[in-house]
Amino acid sequence: MSDDVETTTVSISTDDDTTDEVTIPSGLIDLVAEGDQTDAETIGDVALLSFASRAHHLVHHGQGADEDLEAQEARIMDLFEERFGVTYGEATGHQH
Repeated sequence: MSDDVETTTVSISTDDDTTDEVTIPSGLIDLVAEGDQTDAETIGDVALLSFASRAHHLVHHGQGADEDLEAQEARIMDLFEERFGVTYGEATGHQH
């Protein structure tokens, strides 16, 4: 049955010229899209949210973060706010 679900494959490329692909059920992309977002914009939003969430967890709920990790978390939070127009805490209701 799961083979009957339509999927979307997205290519990812980085500054160091490496690439990867990820395949996601198309219905999930549609489910989390806001307004008339493209698939790429929606997946970009989810990727940024995921990295911000993971960084937050490592720094605030992990087993000790060093200065470098704290700087990485601060930077992803700045990028999050630039993209979404609200802080991570405002978006998630999870603030420290």
